[in-house]
Amino acid sequence: MPTLNVINLAGEQSSIQAEVGQTLMEALRDNDFDEIEAAYGGGRACAACHVYIYHSWLEKVGARGIEEEMVVSCVDSFQENSRLSCQLALTEQHYGLVLSIANQD
Repeated sequence: MPTLNVINLAGEQSSIQAEVGQTLMEALRDNDFDEIEAAYGGGRACAACHVYIYHSWLEKVGARGIEEEMVVSCVDSFQENSRLSCQLALTEQHYGLVLSIANQD
C-alpha cells in the first residue's frame, strides 16, 4: 500500500495511504483533499486534478500521454512537473511519492 506525501495549497504536508491500482486523483479525493475537484472523474477533460510531482519522482511516475499533455499544458499554472492526477495509476513503486496540489485555475 503506497504512502503518499501530499502538500496542500496552504503548504501543509501530510502522509496518506493509497491502494495499489487506484489513481492518484482517487487517493486524494478519498483522503479529503477538497482542492482536487475531480470534476470529470478521470476523463482528461479538464485540469481539475492538476498536481506537481516532485522532480526526484518524475522518472518513476513516467511521462505524460499526448492527451494529458494537451489538457495540462493549457493551464496558467503549468510547470514541467505538472500532471493530471487522474492519469497516474498507483503502484508499490510509488511508495513515498511526494507531490503538491496545484492551484486549480
